[in-house]
Amino acid sequence: MPEALPAATVRTEVTVPLRFPDGYATTARLFTFKGLVDGREHVAFGLGDWAGAIDRYAAGGRAPLVRPHSECLTGDVFGSQRCDCGPQLREAVERIAQEGGFLLYLRQEGRGIGLYAKLDAYALQDAGLDTYEANVALGHGEDERDYSAAAQMLATLGVTGIALLSNNPEKAVQLDRLGVTVTERVLTGLYLSPANADYLAAKANRASRVPDLPAVR
Repeated sequence: MPEALPAATVRTEVTVPLRFPDGYATTARLFTFKGLVDGREHVAFGLGDWAGAIDRYAAGGRAPLVRPHSECLTGDVFGSQRCDCGPQLREAVERIAQEGGFLLYLRQEGRGIGLYAKLDAYALQDAGLDTYEANVALGHGEDERDYSAAAQMLATLGVTGIALLSNNPEKAVQLDRLGVTVTERVLTGLYLSPANADYLAAKANRASRVPDLPAVR
């Protein structure tokens, strides 16, 4: 039986034009929520024909393309090369806008441990630990993210099934347990740089991520 969650409601929705540093632009419908279980300010971005994608799935077509993206201030905003979060966010917005669906921007910095702790973990990585060992050395779990709020957001938006845009199988496991039907998992590109090679290798080796992805950029 799926895990039961309390119902959430839409608090505000507003249209926002988006433009990325490389010039790519699109328009998103942003949704905020009341009643999310963790009380955080998560935001859903409806991209492309998101409403049509929901209707098509209800009629037996492909599920909306959805990426739950955990906040990364350093990567998403400042272009940090120590991770691949910024490029994955940029890719996700364009791919979802093309197909219709949602980007769920989840306030779970540092795999759920917070910004300051993430930077503490960076310091430990500089001393030789990998990204998972560093979290544990700080007294945290390897990955503390929880997707209960993401499931609530999808339910509130009327999304019952998704094509999950992610390389992380744990997202599919959690969402399925929370009552979201994951019809397929769609892989994102691999964004390799000298600064994040060890980080990506740790994700592939320790978190069952796919190490050889189709788009190396």
